[in-house]
Amino acid sequence: MRFAAGVEYNGARFHGWEIQQPEIRTVQGEVEKALSKVANHFVRVITAGRTDTGVHASGQVIHFESDAPRSERAWVYGANANLPSDVCLSWVQPVSDEFHARFSALSRSYRYVIFNRPVRSAISVAERTWVYRPLDEQRMQVAANDLVGEHDFSSYRAVACQAKSPVRTIHRLEVVRQGEEITINVNANAFLHHMVRNIAGVLIAIGSGVQSPGWAREVLELRDRAQGGVTAPPEGLSLIKVEYPESLIDFKC
Repeated sequence: MRFAAGVEYNGARFHGWEIQQPEIRTVQGEVEKALSKVANHFVRVITAGRTDTGVHASGQVIHFESDAPRSERAWVYGANANLPSDVCLSWVQPVSDEFHARFSALSRSYRYVIFNRPVRSAISVAERTWVYRPLDEQRMQVAANDLVGEHDFSSYRAVACQAKSPVRTIHRLEVVRQGEEITINVNANAFLHHMVRNIAGVLIAIGSGVQSPGWAREVLELRDRAQGGVTAPPEGLSLIKVEYPESLIDFKC
């Protein structure tokens, strides 16, 4: 049978999602070890999106296959009993063989949280990026509006990005301030490597007054990563939601 599952993790002490060398701690490695213990056989997991070192997730989705006779509750609680405290399964449900965690996804949503005050914080350091210069969230939103829609995001992807096409469609890009926190919420059909962090870097430069709001579009139209802004730190970035067709899964994850 094929199962879909939700995964939450704090990425601060992980070297990203994807398994690398055996001695390197990754989210995928920990999840596969835990599920394999519950299934009593090796379990390989496929993810909706591979996150980088230091990046978190509250809405990551995976799928895996197993013939082990386990209930949904047994999968969740059994896996969590074998997982470290900074990663857990939030739900498991059986799905058809047509479901694929990555290729069936309609869209993905990320959140980037900025702690904006002159003095750093000692609380939730791994979950927020500190920017000491005052940021104007309204300027950031004006700039963000120019990135909504289907575009060639070559200037906003990592040099080492392996995606075949740089074209992506951003459905929503919002900048919201609440007290000393500024949140960048972005939803797109898919993302390129470092795309959200590069967008955040450009918006931070604009919000601080270093660049004008029109710079976001200028960078976009150059289609050259070398002409882009600084890549924002991974702290503060979280994958919060993956959406799928209702015909493949019985609720929106």
